[in-house]
Amino acid sequence: MAEVPKKVLKGKIALVAGATRGAGRGIAIALGEAGATVYCTGRSSRGRPATPGRPETIEETAELVTGAGGRGIAVRVDHTKPADVKKLVAGIKRRHKGLDILVNDVWGGDALTEFGKTFWTVNLDNGLRMLKQAIHSHIITSHYAVPLMLGRGTT
Repeated sequence: MAEVPKKVLKGKIALVAGATRGAGRGIAIALGEAGATVYCTGRSSRGRPATPGRPETIEETAELVTGAGGRGIAVRVDHTKPADVKKLVAGIKRRHKGLDILVNDVWGGDALTEFGKTFWTVNLDNGLRMLKQAIHSHIITSHYAVPLMLGRGTT
């Protein structure tokens, strides 16, 4: 008989930025299994896909989190836009008074990647855009989210 996982994160609030698919989705579901309330954010939502050829959505991830035993909340956010992130974090603060876990998993570089080419032959504009999506998004999200984590204690 399989052991039922303990809800060690029950009552904890998590934000998984980039929860649409891949590692972000997997982390969000694992947090849900542990009982957390998980904000699943990204740009791909039902009726508004952001990555051509990829059908996954933040709503699906939120449903998987809830199905795993947590509470999944889907919020469409472009983490390269400070105003979007500021609005998201303000909503979390208003509803929960703080944040316990932040996972920065935004990348969005699928369509920009030119596998098999040397770096000096790839499209420079795409490479710089990828940096904005993959690095700037983490800095922006941390800038707004980390203050909600201060003084929350450890999990």
